[in-house]
Amino acid sequence: MRMITFLLVGLIVHVVFFLSIFDIYFTSPLVHGMTPHATPQAPPSSRLVLVVADGLRADSFFTLLPNGSSRAPYLRSVIEEKGTWGVSHTRVPTESRPGHVALIAGFYEDVSAVAKGWKENPVEFDSVFNETRHTWCWGSPDILPMFAKGASGDHVYTHTYPAEEEDFASTDASRLDTWVFTQVKSFFQSAKSNASLRANLLQDENVFFLHLLGIDTNGHAHRPMSQEYLDNIGLVDTGVAELVSMVEDFFGHDGRTAYVFTSDHGMTNWGSHGAGHPSETLTPLVAWGAGVHNARRATGPQPYSDGFLQDWKLEHLQRVDVNQADIAPLMASLIGVPFPLNSVGILPLLYLNNSEHFKAESMYTNAIQVLEQYKLPVFVSPPSCQMALCRTLIARALEGLAYYHTYDRFFLGCSVVLGFVGWTSYVVLVILKTHANLNRNPSIPSHALVRLSLSLTVVITVFLLIQRSPVTYYVYCLLPVPLWYSVLKESGILTDLFRSAPSLPLWKCFGYFVLVSFGIELLVASFFHRAMLTVGLAVLSLWPFLSGLFGKAKFRSLSWCLGCLCLAAFPLMPVVGREPNVHLVTFAGVLSLFTSACYLWSSRPRTTMHLSDRQQFVSQVTTVCAYVPSLTHSSLQQKQGLPLLNQVISWSTLASSMIVPLLSSTRLFQRLLSIFLSLTATYLLLILIIIL
Repeated sequence: MRMITFLLVGLIVHVVFFLSIFDIYFTSPLVHGMTPHATPQAPPSSRLVLVVADGLRADSFFTLLPNGSSRAPYLRSVIEEKGTWGVSHTRVPTESRPGHVALIAGFYEDVSAVAKGWKENPVEFDSVFNETRHTWCWGSPDILPMFAKGASGDHVYTHTYPAEEEDFASTDASRLDTWVFTQVKSFFQSAKSNASLRANLLQDENVFFLHLLGIDTNGHAHRPMSQEYLDNIGLVDTGVAELVSMVEDFFGHDGRTAYVFTSDHGMTNWGSHGAGHPSETLTPLVAWGAGVHNARRATGPQPYSDGFLQDWKLEHLQRVDVNQADIAPLMASLIGVPFPLNSVGILPLLYLNNSEHFKAESMYTNAIQVLEQYKLPVFVSPPSCQMALCRTLIARALEGLAYYHTYDRFFLGCSVVLGFVGWTSYVVLVILKTHANLNRNPSIPSHALVRLSLSLTVVITVFLLIQRSPVTYYVYCLLPVPLWYSVLKESGILTDLFRSAPSLPLWKCFGYFVLVSFGIELLVASFFHRAMLTVGLAVLSLWPFLSGLFGKAKFRSLSWCLGCLCLAAFPLMPVVGREPNVHLVTFAGVLSLFTSACYLWSSRPRTTMHLSDRQQFVSQVTTVCAYVPSLTHSSLQQKQGLPLLNQVISWSTLASSMIVPLLSSTRLFQRLLSIFLSLTATYLLLILIIIL
């Protein structure tokens, strides 16, 4: 009964401190109740067309073909003749939802949304769409609804295709983009005969948003270097050219339409995104039309040392890079709507083609909107000479917002660390109490411990009440009190342990301490330098020789050494490659079977194993390593989709891997072998998902 209680308490402690991560790091940076502000000057545009090519890398878009032509000839002509261009720098996580939130709402996604799968609004937020008179959207059902859901009123209209169309195993996902362009054409055609719709379109402060998912889907399915991905860029370019022609014809070439073309994130050569590699964080940005500067010749060296200008043959044109959140205030300024309430973007003035007075008013509005999050008055006048001051004010305000957002992080982190140290200390004392002959009588009176604990509880509670802290803060701060009470209650064991320390082999204890510390530091360093794992495994391979085990069990010692050295080679391999290596996955499964067979053969003299157990061990991995990877890869390469049989086998293996170990023999090594093979099967399936 005591052991069950101990395990339950341990589970509760770990769950509580795991959940504390969301209060310490995954808290929302958003505040509410601010007043929206718009530039008082007349905007240069009546409407804005925003085109987001999901998953488009900057280099895939800007790099010319070997013959010197562009795979996006229309947008290339815009860059060279009538638009301003640059690189939009995204932030981690480079996913579709946070990328679109940064583009359209002007702030970097609330990281607590990771627990919601980036699907729904965990909090209500303002966006450029919400501030417009009307916004019409076409594209993915994963992106568009979140901006309509957070909008006040009924002025954001979404048109999405069925979610089933987003199939990464499809032959060619460019049909998703074709669907969007076809729907937009039908929309403008119907507006010619629909008087009420036409009247709405002719109003100002309107936005048309096209979300193009085909490039991203083709990148996942076929890799960014594939012909499907590159051809999809050409399809988007053609669609944008036709869109611009159609929009200009509909509005009579009135010169009041602004266009912005960009992407939410890039993609690695492997076909993935989410991390911070430059191929994921560098996306193209092209803006043209009403209120946007025409192409400008570079008059001198440009402040970019990444070599892209030369690689893309664009060194003769001025390049204007932005942070992704800067695009939202740019769009708001172009059509004259209020800046998004939680925007942290800084208006990129080099994109605006307007008077200095308009630019000054826009920067002033930008500064006011950021300071609204403090509820502070602004004492800066908006003449043109104050634009630099407004920019400095915005930068300082953003630093202050970051400070307030992380204000409780250190305090809560200390409480959690104190609690974990207390729990770890208590576990060590329980082990010593159970297995060591030490004094168990407490050296500190129990009534003194109770008084101390109660006093600390009262002090912490009063402090949190004064701070008006959330309920969860009480849990994180008060939980260490009973944990340390339990530790100090076993003070007799600690006292006896310190008294017996002189009789212990100090050099041996010191050696173990240094070895453990070295191992922990290696693990920490491996987060930043993977090669550190190689160093650790190389050191571990020497353990049988240093401990004297080699003289007692030569075969097992050599097996240990060889296994560690083989594993040491893997951290030195590249993380991301250009082509999937299915044979390596199959080899991993075969190697797992081989090592398991070696164990079964070597354990025959000591233990007997029933035939059913052997069959169970073999079946756990054989189907995954021998059948599923090769057939799945072959099917996808031939663009035949994912076979139904493979889906059944994969899901059955994944589900059974949680149950099979419970049905195996209760003998220690046989149970461990079953767990090992079950985890291997699951791991192989996950690797298969990543590489395919």
